[in-house]
Amino acid sequence: MNRSSTPKVYQEFIDAWASTTSRQDSIDAYAYRRQSFVANLLPEQAVQLTTGETLDILRRRFGDAVDLALAPAHTDPEAPPETLPRGLRSPVADQPNGAWLKQTNIVGINVRTVSNFWNIVKYALTLPDAQNAIHILPIWEPGVAGSIYGLISWNLNPEFYSHELAEARPWLDSLAHQLRAVVNLLHVMGKCAGMDVIPHTDRFSQIALAFPEYFEWLRRQDTRIISHRANLHEEVQERIAGFLQRHGPAVAGDPVPETLFAPHVGEAQRMRLLFGLPKDPEGRASRRNLLIRHLYRYGYEPVPATMAPPFRGIAVDTRPEARNVDAEGQVWRDFVITHPQPMSRVFGPLGRYKLYACKDDNAAWEFDFDQPRQEVWEYVCRSYHDVQRRFGFDFMRGDMSHVQMRPEGVPAARDDAYDILGAVKTYIHQQGAPYFGYFAEGFLAPRDVMGYGEEMDHLEAARADATLGDLQSMVVGTEEFLGAFRRYCDQLETRACAPAFTVMTADKDDPRFDAFYVGGSETRLFIALFLTSMPSYMGLGFETRDVHYGPAPNEHYTKLYVFQLRDGPKATHGPYVWGKNGYLFNALTRLRQYADAIWPRIQGHATRWLLPPDATGHNKVVAWTQTESPTHVFVANTAIHETATRFGLPALPGFATPPGLHLDFTTEPGGGGTDDRTLPFNGKHYRLTTLAPGEGRVYRVQERE
Repeated sequence: MNRSSTPKVYQEFIDAWASTTSRQDSIDAYAYRRQSFVANLLPEQAVQLTTGETLDILRRRFGDAVDLALAPAHTDPEAPPETLPRGLRSPVADQPNGAWLKQTNIVGINVRTVSNFWNIVKYALTLPDAQNAIHILPIWEPGVAGSIYGLISWNLNPEFYSHELAEARPWLDSLAHQLRAVVNLLHVMGKCAGMDVIPHTDRFSQIALAFPEYFEWLRRQDTRIISHRANLHEEVQERIAGFLQRHGPAVAGDPVPETLFAPHVGEAQRMRLLFGLPKDPEGRASRRNLLIRHLYRYGYEPVPATMAPPFRGIAVDTRPEARNVDAEGQVWRDFVITHPQPMSRVFGPLGRYKLYACKDDNAAWEFDFDQPRQEVWEYVCRSYHDVQRRFGFDFMRGDMSHVQMRPEGVPAARDDAYDILGAVKTYIHQQGAPYFGYFAEGFLAPRDVMGYGEEMDHLEAARADATLGDLQSMVVGTEEFLGAFRRYCDQLETRACAPAFTVMTADKDDPRFDAFYVGGSETRLFIALFLTSMPSYMGLGFETRDVHYGPAPNEHYTKLYVFQLRDGPKATHGPYVWGKNGYLFNALTRLRQYADAIWPRIQGHATRWLLPPDATGHNKVVAWTQTESPTHVFVANTAIHETATRFGLPALPGFATPPGLHLDFTTEPGGGGTDDRTLPFNGKHYRLTTLAPGEGRVYRVQERE
């Protein structure tokens, strides 16, 4: 179980790193490959390493590959990843498909919490080989409320630039070069790198304004939507063309085409004419705001994105608190679903791509799913492939993968235009990266809750390799947790998409969810690392997360750095504050060090359950081993307040003589008690006397002579 936050123990780690001897011992263990990570290095300290210190540590382990990864020829985003030297290529580049993702332990990083792209590499020094993939949360310029999930353009977020790296390596003087260098180094370190694929943008993104035809539009007059016809974008195009004629091109002297929205006027030209140069974010923002004001005068707005059935059909929210006045005095309104169900949501800051034609001129807000709008699909797929190719990403995390808008569920005949996220994956495969994987943001909710039909049916139809699941939203050891865990294990055996054992995500690291992490954190990571047949996901900050019995200041939660607000209940003031839970960090460090010792013997092995999760939640103990040639038995008590006593583990199959089981590791401080170090076998079971609350143990399998 978790102990309360322990600043004293945390300070001991800080002091130990300040000690030349202790610091050198940790670095030597990493350099000489006795450890796959720099043990006892707090993440907070890791991101404070200088570039020189970081490169020295990496060179000692990886040699010339480090400088090769940073070389000008290999950090050019226009050079295809397949042209890189073999030592810089993806660790999964030789895989025939994305199935490798089904057994991968992912760590998610919101770059805002570590300040810049370069600090991702520093943080990665704290991650063992067992955590072998890094998901980088959205990397593009953010829109309203500073949300990283509301991109306004394909330009990288200028917040993430590292002046330190540019000073150390002057040719890495752009965000694109720095990101390519970071992915190169992650590959050298044996980590796969993942990006977000998002089926929407900021509602008034540069993308939506340059390509009105790719989005749905409405026309509002105060609290009434006066038009939402299918081709309303044609009126919007006329207004934008008029804006350009009136205000001229953003870059003085650029010729203005007679028809701005003609097919031959490509994206780069439209963006330059309307907004200006990529290197001038302030100038582009000023032009965008000017164009938004122009459209506002006529009442045009992109239709906001929605979530959960019925998805379609919105109206203006007439409540006084739903009225918002911006700095320009423009009055904006929130929207609501006209016939909502329990999970129905309208995301006012976001606009979803218009992927299908509408029925009856959109009179009843109905899509015609038999008529995909091919130019939009091609644009989205091509744009995300360009990101994947330029930076060398190995997998995608599909945002809002749970969206399934068809009331009949997955259709009897599924084609390539069934789901945009699956289409992006397929397109990237076709362009020469068959190993590219798809990790879905799907919560495996009950039928018809987050989307129509069964969510797993949808994820399989969308070609997802693995999915997030929702174990991070449940208290360890509860009936709800164990029931879901058992369901995920069953789906792992029977379905094409693998549910993950998710430890924590940025979406669940805010004050509303503190109760999930009061206890059981060591248990979560124990299961996540050693249940090798199931993928896992852990958000940055989990390893030192404080126990909050009441809400902490906003700066202590990674979720609140998805936004960039200075006022209101979600506001943050200053950088992310790492937790000071030294006890948890010490426990997880021990766990990771032990994982290092046995990882080569268990990685990729299929799991055989000895005591599977009890779907009723009555039995809190789980135990498993490897299907073929078992070498270790793993046992965990998911009850975080109760000791498990006097129970048996079934005999291990495949042995002529029952082997001995000898305690090799326990999560309990000091190695636990003296009982149960060697388990007696009674002809049917290995008997255990006690298992402490939340305790995880590993027994070494030793054949008898």
